[in-house]
Amino acid sequence: MKRLIVYLNGEQVGTLDEDDSGLLEFRYAQACLGRSDAVPLSRSLPLQSEPFRGKHARPFFAGILPDEGQRNQIAAVLGISQRNDFVMLERIGGECAGAVSLLPEDVPPPNEGETRVRTLSEKELEEIVAELPRRPLMAGREGLRLSLAGSQSKLPVLIRDAAIALPLGNTPSTHIIKPEPERFPGLVATEAFCMTLARVVGLNVPPVTVRSVGNKPCLVVQRYDRIINVDGSVTRVHQEDFCQALGFPPERKYQQEGGPLLRDCIGLLREWSTVSALDIRDFLDGLIFNVLIGNADAHGKNYSMLYQKSDRRLAPFYDLVCTLAWTELSKTPAMKIGKSESIETITPVQWKKMTQEASVGWPMLRERIADMCGKCIEGLQNPDLLGAANDTVTTQRVAGIIVDRASLLFRSLSRD
Repeated sequence: MKRLIVYLNGEQVGTLDEDDSGLLEFRYAQACLGRSDAVPLSRSLPLQSEPFRGKHARPFFAGILPDEGQRNQIAAVLGISQRNDFVMLERIGGECAGAVSLLPEDVPPPNEGETRVRTLSEKELEEIVAELPRRPLMAGREGLRLSLAGSQSKLPVLIRDAAIALPLGNTPSTHIIKPEPERFPGLVATEAFCMTLARVVGLNVPPVTVRSVGNKPCLVVQRYDRIINVDGSVTRVHQEDFCQALGFPPERKYQQEGGPLLRDCIGLLREWSTVSALDIRDFLDGLIFNVLIGNADAHGKNYSMLYQKSDRRLAPFYDLVCTLAWTELSKTPAMKIGKSESIETITPVQWKKMTQEASVGWPMLRERIADMCGKCIEGLQNPDLLGAANDTVTTQRVAGIIVDRASLLFRSLSRD
């Protein structure tokens, strides 16, 4: 039996074992269960003395790891099987999303006050960004144990006073650098534009900036699961995505592959959020916005819950991209609205069907759709918006897609 110690904010909360057949088993520590202020690691892993085995344990822990393409490359670099969740967590499960860390038994507990970093020169940063497609998350580099879910190359870093550093040991990162993939030119500008527009229309999103590293455009995203304190120290905030919370393994993040439905997501907020009415409202606003910008890739791992003390709230929105800007990408919504097979054919008819499926009031949703259409059209007139992405050609094209979609939906609402 192989074992990892599972920590939350530096405190041991349980153990993760792998048996000879490769099955995972998670068990809460008795000391954790005995605390009056104990909180579950995940909604899908409620506090209990009995262990969670196999399909009950895997969704949360596999959900910490990168998606398949990145996993395959990391496995090749480390010389391990890409299908072995346990060994992958053993090698890179130190600095993860949220406040969870997994360490081997013979490794000292994480030092929550650790501040070891490796400050990067501009040349070193260029070399690392160039290497990321071949070595995701800098896997295998001494002192680095970084893991982030997702299919795109990215690098967790600590940014302070304009200096960029790699976090070593248990030092928390503060930002994520996402270099532009070769096969999707304009992606950084598109995401920066959509994220900035989201902030303009009132959605809760983390700050983003665009930075050129060498000749490579990069999106720099401030982590919403980190708090930078007055003294400059950084505190991790626990989070989990909707797939983890609902018990779906990461390979089932799309509805058409057996992943979460919109009614599952709204049901999660209704039952689990500590302020469900506000979070359902905000989730619907984010859903409407994704439809208006033409984002067909808003799947279950692109929404998260954020945990602070006893509060369980919808996390800020992230990965907001107009996928319609690339004609070769699928137009099938990751989570279908009213059974629509294409994000281009979502009308008030589909929205009405969705409200019936998810037990949401149509008059309220209709009002929010109309309001978001108006905010997007007005927000696109903001002169600062086009400059936010440093690529006027791309952003003007994306703006045209969004204004056309918002205008069409608004007109169809008026006829409904």
